[in-house]
Amino acid sequence: MEEERLLTQISEDLVPLSEALNEFLSGGKRLRPAFCYWGWRGAGGDANDPVLDEAAIRAAASLEFLQACALIHDDVMDCSDTRRGRPAVHHRFASLHRGSEWLGSPETFGVGAAILIGDLCLSWADQVLLTSGMPADALRRAKVVYDEMRTELMAGQYLDLLEQARGGGSIDRALRVVQYKSAKYTIERPLHIGAALAGASPQLTDAYTAYGLPLGEAFQMRDDVLGVFGDPKETGKPAGDDLREGKRTVLIATALDRATKTQAIVLRTHLGDPALDAAGLEALRSVICDTGALAFVEQQIQTRLDDALTAAASPLIESVAQRFLTDLAHAATSRSV
Repeated sequence: MEEERLLTQISEDLVPLSEALNEFLSGGKRLRPAFCYWGWRGAGGDANDPVLDEAAIRAAASLEFLQACALIHDDVMDCSDTRRGRPAVHHRFASLHRGSEWLGSPETFGVGAAILIGDLCLSWADQVLLTSGMPADALRRAKVVYDEMRTELMAGQYLDLLEQARGGGSIDRALRVVQYKSAKYTIERPLHIGAALAGASPQLTDAYTAYGLPLGEAFQMRDDVLGVFGDPKETGKPAGDDLREGKRTVLIATALDRATKTQAIVLRTHLGDPALDAAGLEALRSVICDTGALAFVEQQIQTRLDDALTAAASPLIESVAQRFLTDLAHAATSRSV
């Protein structure tokens, strides 16, 4: 990448930064670029034009840089140890500081480096989109949606922090976080960006919303379930990490809403405890199951998946994209996603 070459031209000291970015960007599911690309195809984007198709792929790839920014900063805010089975970026650079025996606090250095790397990814996301090779009018349309999406994402991140600080609230408030932190940003808005690149009608954009919002909510609820019950080999995070971080998810809000006094004490005692051990984890899992919260969330995931699949069959969406959107819906809500 041209951006990487610029870093190494500035100083060899930036090589670890470039290496960290390469490693980080090599993982992930690429869901957001996939939804953006198929949003473009579904709106009549011409894949038979190799130049235009490559430009659309590059424009969609810009979302992976935005996702990298969001994840790197999210790990700092949540004090997460790992991401995708590897040390989180701030831990990676704290270890570099510690191993090099530099002055000052390794942890402070790591956090500072992670913030800067996340900012770089945010900047490069714009750069990749705007130099993608898509026509200027297409980029103007897409940039409006892109900017709205970024604002919604940051708003959702703040609402998530706020819910943790407040100790959680209603299921409706937890769903509001889901919608803005994940559902719109992961699926609806990438589809809208693809639609804007293709010059889609408002009716098709509405069809993408009917598909993207319920699927995005289902995707995040599946992720929340995996954060509690998932296999670390699949999730890339330690078992129960979301519970240690005190995430106020729909799953947790439902458990709190339905808990007896005894169950509520268990939840309040262990939720958000960074030293949560295996016994505490099992106690929380038992309460989540016994209150019916897990079964409720599973039912909500299925209902939203069904709604998304119905919307994906809209005749406004090109048939080849319909098939891929159907496959992506199942992949996004899989029990091992």
